[in-house]
Amino acid sequence: MSNPGGNGAEPERAAFDALERAVAHTLRRLASLNERVARAEGRGAELEELLRQFTGHEVEPGQIVTRLRLLEEENTELRSRVDEARAGIERLLAKIRFLEDQQ
Repeated sequence: MSNPGGNGAEPERAAFDALERAVAHTLRRLASLNERVARAEGRGAELEELLRQFTGHEVEPGQIVTRLRLLEEENTELRSRVDEARAGIERLLAKIRFLEDQQ
């Protein structure tokens, strides 16, 4: 059986063209991502340098972030304790008022 439409080169060529387009698109996307990564790394380095200047080169930026998180957790705990203490004081004041009213 012969193939009157050709020898099958057309489908192969179409597949090859599609592959070329896909590879070209992927390469463009990769180049774009590489540019974005380079810009982000540059901004990160600039921010780290500014932070070092701000802190007087005493502390690394990662240490500052860790310390900030610890302080935020401690602050949350202290606020909770203050709220509990206020509630206790309110209860004591209510008892005092009640006792004063009894006299």
